[in-house]
Amino acid sequence: MRSYVNKTLLLGQEIADDEELLVSGLLDSLAVMSLVTFIEETFNVTVPFTDVVVENFESVQAIGQYISGRVSLAAAEA
Repeated sequence: MRSYVNKTLLLGQEIADDEELLVSGLLDSLAVMSLVTFIEETFNVTVPFTDVVVENFESVQAIGQYISGRVSLAAAEA
C-alpha cells in the first residue's frame, strides 16, 4: 500500500506510515478515488461510499487497517 501511495499518488515522495494524507493536502479527492479503485481491484473487496471517510484514509497505516478489516469481512461472508 505504501508503495502505491508513494510512487503513484505522491509521485515518489516518501512519507511515514502515520503521516496525515488528507488533512495535510497530500491527497485530494481525486487521489482518494484512485486509491479506492486500487484497493478494490488489488484486494478484491468492495469499498462502500459510506466507508470513504477521513478516518479510513487519513494515513497509510489507517488505510492498511481498513483493508485488513474489509478483507476479513469479505472472507467471513464467503
